[in-house]
Amino acid sequence: MAVPSLPSSATPASAGRSKADWRRHGLELRRDYARSLGAEQRRALQEALRDIVVPRLITARIIGLYHPLRDEIDPQPIADALAERQKAAFPWFASRDSRMIWRAGPAAEPSPWGMLQPPGTAPALAPDLVIVPLVIADRRGTRIGHGKGHFDRALSHLREAGPVFTLGVGWEPQLVDETLPRDAWDIPLDAVATPAGWVDCR
Repeated sequence: MAVPSLPSSATPASAGRSKADWRRHGLELRRDYARSLGAEQRRALQEALRDIVVPRLITARIIGLYHPLRDEIDPQPIADALAERQKAAFPWFASRDSRMIWRAGPAAEPSPWGMLQPPGTAPALAPDLVIVPLVIADRRGTRIGHGKGHFDRALSHLREAGPVFTLGVGWEPQLVDETLPRDAWDIPLDAVATPAGWVDCR
């Protein structure tokens, strides 16, 4: 399907742009693009993302997902298409100061951050593949999020026990050709997927 695009003026030159600048720019791109979509168009794009991602999840046993904020692309179509042998896990917080972990879905209760999360009685799971939301990302796997560091800390903890594949997902304008700044503690993505395609970053 044809993927809508923003005018070229939405992605100005990157010279001298800080991480905070990129974050603001990414939030604007995500907001403007998502709110330009009608309900049917948005659903079709999320199904296109599902069709790109799900065939590449064959070897994953536990898939870490997320409950989307208003302008984020919704990974629920991916969750709905998982094989019976696969388990979906969602971020869970005991409090705003606690480390993020994953628990078995569905995400149906309010979290300390306002989005939905599984109940505290749901089994804790350790995903071997994590689908990560974006504010903005580049083609070498650098991801900028909201700046709280929840995913980076949680992924670092997961990788202490073994390899974890990281897949960033977002709308097409959130993937940029420019090189984004990366701090030492940032966990790079192994791949990025949008409704327009898949990019290997390793």
